[in-house]
Amino acid sequence: MYLPQMSLGHEFGAGAACLKCKDKCEGFELHFWRKICRNCKCGLTEHDVHMNTEENKKVGKLFEDTKFTGLIAKLKTDGIPGHQGSMVTITLPSPATAYRLSPTSVTYEWAPPVPNKYLAVRYIQLLPPEKRPVAGTEGAVYRRQQMACQLPEHDQDPSKCHELSPAEVKKMQQYVRKYKQEALGVGDVLLPAEMAHVQAGRQGGDMAGAGGKPGSELKNFSCHHCKQPMQQGEPAVYAERAGYDKLWHPACFVCCTCHELLVDMIYFWKKGNMYCGRHYGDSEKPRCAGCDELIFSNEYTQAEGQNWHLKHFCCFDCDCILAGETYVMENDKPICRPCYMKNYAVKCSSCQNAVDPEAQRVSYDALHWHAEPRCFKCSGCSKSLIGQRFMVVQSFVFCSVECKKKILN
Repeated sequence: MYLPQMSLGHEFGAGAACLKCKDKCEGFELHFWRKICRNCKCGLTEHDVHMNTEENKKVGKLFEDTKFTGLIAKLKTDGIPGHQGSMVTITLPSPATAYRLSPTSVTYEWAPPVPNKYLAVRYIQLLPPEKRPVAGTEGAVYRRQQMACQLPEHDQDPSKCHELSPAEVKKMQQYVRKYKQEALGVGDVLLPAEMAHVQAGRQGGDMAGAGGKPGSELKNFSCHHCKQPMQQGEPAVYAERAGYDKLWHPACFVCCTCHELLVDMIYFWKKGNMYCGRHYGDSEKPRCAGCDELIFSNEYTQAEGQNWHLKHFCCFDCDCILAGETYVMENDKPICRPCYMKNYAVKCSSCQNAVDPEAQRVSYDALHWHAEPRCFKCSGCSKSLIGQRFMVVQSFVFCSVECKKKILN
């Protein structure tokens, strides 16, 4: 069986500055299987990396061998299917006023591929302001982040995964074929009255069954998500997999799990629910909390309410295998005992040594002590305070007012 060359793209984005950690990160360096930066543990989308070409290739790969081949084109350089560039500048005439104004041009990183540019612009205007994909704005950043989150390339391409066995590659390829045949789709933007015309024409009927004259009964067109009526003249989103009897407000075309806008209107339809690519995958297969890949092996680990490849249940800091070892969860990540003691353990306010995660301790606000007589004792008379009443003043701990006066007065 031929296996494509495995590559996690370690050179892509190398050295890019982290937008979150700033100067604390030495530059993006891809961890060899975690899909994060080795230096700061942030993801690729949190670094200053321009990914238009990579995004186009990813979307192209997603729609390869599907009915949506019109959305992709073969790249002559390497033969990899690529999404046709979606950045577009739309120019509309300014509203008529007493002053003659030049036309208004806006560049979008993506816009719905419809012939009517007014409809495309109105669709974008109906999105939340912070999510409109206008080039150079937070909406463009949001789209790029959702592209990476909702459509992880390691959910569709075995060559982007870490050391899959031939059996796992075969299962993944079957999974990809299944969702392309049964679930994957791209939304269509139309006016509800136009869709009613189209459907009536397909049925060989007239507009009587769709509400009479176009727009005369728009109260019959209600959003499948929010159940609220469509406003006259406003565009709606349709999904062929769901059936054209259903429609959505542009801002309501969201994943049923994460409730985020479906990036570029790419959806996965399953059992009456609309998913983004990531959460469709999660509904089909367990996902490894270590490498973020779907698990196609029969054996895997379940720990802390999450799933893990056997080889990926490791310390988040040093990557040592944790099977049978003591570990501590920090920010939902497993940490081995040595790394915990070095990087996370609180220090005893008395002896200044780290407090073992399995050791008993006494805590008061930001102060901590070993729960031992030699550490948790009065700062005035050295009496053990284990099981006793105490007071804390200026980081000192006392058994009585008298001892407090000895030290602070």
